[in-house]
Amino acid sequence: MPKPFRRGGGRGRPRPGGSRGRANTRRGPFTPAFAEQGGNGVAVAARPIQLPPVMAVEELATILSLPAAAIISALIKNGIFATMNQMIDYDTAAVVAADLGFEASEQTVDADAGDDVAEEELTEEELMQLESRPAVVTVMGHVDHGKTSLLDRIRQTRVAHGEAGGITQHIGAYQVDVDVDGETRKITFLDTPGHEAFTAMRARGAQATDIAVLVVAADDGVMPQTAEAIDHARAAKVPIVVALNKMDRPDINPDRVKQQLADKGVIIEDYGGDVPLVEVSARTGDGIDNLLATIAIVADVAELTANPHRIASGLVVEAKLDKARGPVATVLVQRGTLKATDIVVIGPVTGKIRALVDDKGKRIKTAGPSMPVEILGLSAVPKAGDRLVVVPDEKTARQQAALYQRAAERSASSGSGGDVSLEDIYNRIKDGEVRDLNLVVKADVQGSIEPLVTSLQRLQEEGLRVKVIGSGTGNVTESDVMLASASKAIIVAFNVRAEPGARSAAETQHVDLRYYTIIYNVVDDVRKALVGLLGPRFEEIVHGHAEIRQLFPVRKGGAAAGCLVTDGQILRNDSARVKRGDRVLWEGKIGTLRRVKDDVREVASGYECGILLDGFSDFREGDVIESFGQREITAI
Repeated sequence: MPKPFRRGGGRGRPRPGGSRGRANTRRGPFTPAFAEQGGNGVAVAARPIQLPPVMAVEELATILSLPAAAIISALIKNGIFATMNQMIDYDTAAVVAADLGFEASEQTVDADAGDDVAEEELTEEELMQLESRPAVVTVMGHVDHGKTSLLDRIRQTRVAHGEAGGITQHIGAYQVDVDVDGETRKITFLDTPGHEAFTAMRARGAQATDIAVLVVAADDGVMPQTAEAIDHARAAKVPIVVALNKMDRPDINPDRVKQQLADKGVIIEDYGGDVPLVEVSARTGDGIDNLLATIAIVADVAELTANPHRIASGLVVEAKLDKARGPVATVLVQRGTLKATDIVVIGPVTGKIRALVDDKGKRIKTAGPSMPVEILGLSAVPKAGDRLVVVPDEKTARQQAALYQRAAERSASSGSGGDVSLEDIYNRIKDGEVRDLNLVVKADVQGSIEPLVTSLQRLQEEGLRVKVIGSGTGNVTESDVMLASASKAIIVAFNVRAEPGARSAAETQHVDLRYYTIIYNVVDDVRKALVGLLGPRFEEIVHGHAEIRQLFPVRKGGAAAGCLVTDGQILRNDSARVKRGDRVLWEGKIGTLRRVKDDVREVASGYECGILLDGFSDFREGDVIESFGQREITAI
């Protein structure tokens, strides 16, 4: 007869339930915290658990309700040696959780928490908290038309007035005081490098500017960068104020400039339009007060408001690494009130603010809407155009920064973060997301632009519209690509090529860049895109360049080119174009490609070769032969 069980059991004796060994009162390091045996002996399914994108080992232990030693043991099992305070990402934590019997999924942390809230989404109480805010102004225009001189004059007369020694420092943005009808008003100026930085921010989804001041020299008129600035301001849908500068010069012609502006679609008030024009002189200071008063009136019409009582959010205007102060960012506060003790996240960068410094170099405790400030205390230097958001604690800041980083990596690897193609536009039109097909048109001469733009604007298929947001002569530039990226536009290059920097930017920004030599083909492609009939398309692939070093006469007449391949490779079956500077002289097929005396299929960079083209021999030393092919792009 078996002996009765003693309290606590003995070594090797069976316990109630028939199991042997020590009582199972403590879970081993790899035993699921919740794994229990059912009555039929079948294990209960793993419990789902949500994990943040990044966490400390100790945080993971708390989430899984396990000792930190158990997590560390599981990490070692997977070849990872970490301490309790070491940070791990979601992928690592998910593997550990799976080993411990959990089914992990990633938490959806709102990366835009504290970001702008559309007015239609505001409650009645929040609408009651809206207050007027200063206008944010960007100055744009052609080089040497006086943008910097105008900004310096405004700073000297409105910021440094009465201050010993003038301005203490320059932080890329500043506020000025303006007297309008006896009332003191503030205006914020962004001192950026013009429309390129303006559009780079828009390309990141950041709309920082309320008003664009277009500086035009009265003695020079509308120039190429002036036209670009007009296109960028229009694409951003911000009001324009024209500052007609250099009015102190003797050789000015204001009427000619006003007509040139009208030709570009900028109709000033004197001509019956709605664009104010103010005559100024940055050198003498004449008209500056009138310009500031006009900006204030335009701001009144726009009824600019913000809620200073909510959690702060803003935009990085510029950032740098200061040897003495560490990472420093100039931030334009857009919503709420930023405090000197706030914890912030800016893209992948986090930090607890150690100091707020205004545009006069003074330390302040708070900064309200439309106020530019420098912030100290960041973990790294953020990018211009990234959004700043205040969060409740450092843990949330780390999670949001990690989520931003993971989203950026996924977007870069998939190559779909900012795709803009005719196929993509058509899909959005089908889904009702867009009604306009935006185009940037570049052509070889002005005579080509006018009929091309007119033909495109006449296209209307099923109520859809074609909108040319920018046009001009010359090769496609990086500025054109930035405008297309920010406006979700297609670039049409008619009888021109893209500059090397523009090609790289188009690939990085995933902007559709199309080359044409016949107007009908442009119109036909756009029409097919709008009605969903667009067939397969091809993109050009530049394989290499060869510089002509010597000319050799051939028996049949003409000449062969003795070349040095400067980059890439020249392929025998490629097409080729001969370039003299920025001008394309000829385009066709390569007839013969030789290395020494042998016909070859290709010649790599750094080697010499002889090239004979089919139908062209008017070479000069220094000309460049560009070898290129085409490949079909499958519609997504």
